[in-house]
Amino acid sequence: MQKPKHIKYCLSFPALLKKACWNIGTLCFFLLVTTTAFAQTPTKTKEYTVTINDTTEYTLQLALDEAGQSLYYFSNLFTPVCLTGECKPVYINFYWDLLGNYTRFDFPKGAVLTRMDHKPFKPEDYEKLQDILANTHSLLKDVSMEDLVGKGTENLADSVDAKAGATLKTVKNEVIDGAVYTCYTLWHIAHGKVVTEMNRITEFFKTDALLHRFLNDNNHYYQYWAMERVMNAEGTVLADFQSDIQQVIRGKNIFTARFALQKVNKAFFADKARQQWLWETYQSAGYPLQLVILKKMATLSLTNWMTEQAAQQLATINREQSILLLKALEAQPKLSEQTLLTLAGQLTNENCAAEVYRLLEAQRPKNRAVQQKMTHYKQTFHPNDK
Repeated sequence: MQKPKHIKYCLSFPALLKKACWNIGTLCFFLLVTTTAFAQTPTKTKEYTVTINDTTEYTLQLALDEAGQSLYYFSNLFTPVCLTGECKPVYINFYWDLLGNYTRFDFPKGAVLTRMDHKPFKPEDYEKLQDILANTHSLLKDVSMEDLVGKGTENLADSVDAKAGATLKTVKNEVIDGAVYTCYTLWHIAHGKVVTEMNRITEFFKTDALLHRFLNDNNHYYQYWAMERVMNAEGTVLADFQSDIQQVIRGKNIFTARFALQKVNKAFFADKARQQWLWETYQSAGYPLQLVILKKMATLSLTNWMTEQAAQQLATINREQSILLLKALEAQPKLSEQTLLTLAGQLTNENCAAEVYRLLEAQRPKNRAVQQKMTHYKQTFHPNDK
């Protein structure tokens, strides 16, 4: 049987176009659906058979570009949605990324979804269905088909309001009224056994080139997956991927940047050049990442250059930052004389003077200028201390 063409389902129309089509009705909507070409039409594919149970198999396809690079997975699905002896055939195409994360759906030409009363889905129903399918934490995950049928109501329409079952009331906001079983069936396909199979396949064709591509991708799932494979449990980064990890740390995603910073071991930032890079990253980073970097610095053996930069920074940062920065300096067994002089200059800074004084005391500086500033601070602010 010939496979249907892949027609893109547009989930994000420009507001004006969407408003205009809304008034015309579903005809305009489906004309848009069936005339918009899929942006990433694969030049070739690889096919895999996924066995769900004794009676159900899916053909999973891996889309490839002209160079043979993997792009995404998709499947042209036919599934019956059955209730009270009546089955509705559903034809739909599902798309996942290379780690099995559901992304979107579209239809073969002419295919639509309907409610149990045979009325076709409205545009807002398709938008809600996308939200339902994209929700990996849906309550549909933990219910069975039987849970959705209230006792004695099996012959009623597929409607939330028509059912008395407690489960239906619980999942009311996670299904489309009149299409409860369609939502349930499709969600379990999108997030079912096929996901495990996609992960297995991707792991099998994993290469260094794929890892580099994943680390530099905007898909954070790809970045996490790749980082787990280029760093060992101790946080040692494979040499060929160290620049990729730096790109992740300087990337736009605060969560993957934080993960990378927290996971890499201190040897990653052992040399002066890498510490200089870290400090430059700190200066250009947003506030949340700056705090992560300061916490990381407390685990490192900082160079004299780095401690001097940090000491100078005390004059320009807020209290939360200064506390973290001083903890990084306190973690150093010995600070350079220049760093101590710079710190002593901050004894007039009300934002951190007390903490700076305690740090200097612990360092026991021999420099006379530092000692004089410490004496002046103590006499000025703590004259009665012995």
